[in-house]
Amino acid sequence: MTKNKKFRVSIIILAAFALILILGYNYVYQDHRNIETEQAAFSLSADEISDEFSKNPEESEKKYLNKTVEVYGHITELNDIDLTLNDNVYCGFNTSLNISHSIDSEIKIKGRCIGYDDLLEQVKLDQCTIVN
Repeated sequence: MTKNKKFRVSIIILAAFALILILGYNYVYQDHRNIETEQAAFSLSADEISDEFSKNPEESEKKYLNKTVEVYGHITELNDIDLTLNDNVYCGFNTSLNISHSIDSEIKIKGRCIGYDDLLEQVKLDQCTIVN
């Protein structure tokens, strides 16, 4: 192989390595989603989403996992940074809740679906915000 061909091969390998580094960096350091400003892909009651997950968890995960959803129902448990709707949808918030709602009041929540807890039989949402 001549010096000129070796130089070209070295340049190609170096360019490929640089491209892989750039793509890898962009993949690892993606912009974070802002669930609060995203349009909800689905809007349904707490009972509806819970029934779907309990009947067919695999299909429901394909449908809802990592999607922004709006869920409405009655507050059955209320803590500083989370609440539960209809005993079957857990909603985690990033900040403390300072709301005027109380147990049994109806509320609509928007959040990211992160899965289903088989043990507690609850759909889990995180990065939640109150819609109404």
